[in-house]
Amino acid sequence: CYCNLIINGGQEATWSNGSNSSVNRFSIGQEWDGTAKASDFFDGKIDEVAIWNVALSAADVTSLYNSGGGLDASSNSGNYNSASNLVGYWKMDENSGTSLTDSSRNSNTATMINMSDADWIQGNASFSNSPSSSNSDMTFTLDPSDNLTVGTTYLTRVTTGVKDAAGNEMSSQYETSSGFSTLLPAPDNLSASGANNTITLTWNSVSGATSYTLYWDNVSGIDSSDTAITSITNDNYTHSNMDNGSTYYYKVAAVNSSGTGTLSSVASALLSANIQGSETYNNHTYAITTSAMNHADATAAAASAGGYLVTITTKAENDWLTATFETIYGDIWIGAKDVISEGTWVWDSGKGENFSSSSVWPSDNTTRKFCSNEPNNSGDCAQIYQASGCWDDTTCNSTKLGIIEFD
Repeated sequence: CYCNLIINGGQEATWSNGSNSSVNRFSIGQEWDGTAKASDFFDGKIDEVAIWNVALSAADVTSLYNSGGGLDASSNSGNYNSASNLVGYWKMDENSGTSLTDSSRNSNTATMINMSDADWIQGNASFSNSPSSSNSDMTFTLDPSDNLTVGTTYLTRVTTGVKDAAGNEMSSQYETSSGFSTLLPAPDNLSASGANNTITLTWNSVSGATSYTLYWDNVSGIDSSDTAITSITNDNYTHSNMDNGSTYYYKVAAVNSSGTGTLSSVASALLSANIQGSETYNNHTYAITTSAMNHADATAAAASAGGYLVTITTKAENDWLTATFETIYGDIWIGAKDVISEGTWVWDSGKGENFSSSSVWPSDNTTRKFCSNEPNNSGDCAQIYQASGCWDDTTCNSTKLGIIEFD
């Protein structure tokens, strides 16, 4: 077997290792040394393996691969005239399964060992539509995108494979694009906070962004077809003159000379004349009553706004509520009471599990929900007490703001 090693169109090495016959085992991606055990596995990715019974010329190789834009080795094209010498050709286009179709005349199906559907990787170029006529466009996408570097311009080469009526290669084998650059990543931590008729949005800045575009609507499922606010030069925006009584949804994208980048995760805020400071956490919206009131009135205000006094189910949620609301507005009502049975706390919403005065957070099974020496039977309604986030019982007739939760 006399072999040429050609990399990127240039010959790197040649070698000979004797002869092989049709009775010898042939393997791809491993050495078969005649024993019952395979060895020396190839550590990498393999795509499109072809075997000929002749040595290819440099012209053959150039026509086949054109510095990256491949032809079909089973058909002669241009300076490639060795299709009849093809004895094995595995394109590896199956995208699933453990069998590889041989596209040569010999039809020797290959069987993959230790391979599952999860091991398949999509190639770098895939066509998303076929041209409807000879002069129409074909669009394609490059994938995976993590092979590309943000801010670097790339050229694409597309094989035409166009021939005249006699079967001769046309003069233009491929076209070189004017180039494309990868788009900027999505901004992180988009947050929307609503007050009466106004929503304030903030997000993390993206390196290289010249501006940002904000997409919004009053229904969920935001994408780039929704209403756009363009040319935002800061990492924040105040959306004014909005209608109370609606929930608004947002996504933001960074923009540079290459275009508009990837959309962020969604953020939403509810506007109501009866609430203030709405924020979003884990797909729930939270807000504050517009004024301090007793627990019963706070419960009624929450219901009239379409929500309920907050039900807190995790320590992470409690920590977020404390940082977002208690540190700003002070001690604040939550939707738990032990009115029916002293020491058995029940959520007003009926959504959370009842808990006792000595309950701890399940996440660490150590931290108590109530503060030290609390509850002390000073009242039947619960509040987030102080910046530590622990809870306290107090009289239900005291007045304070309440946290409203919306599903």
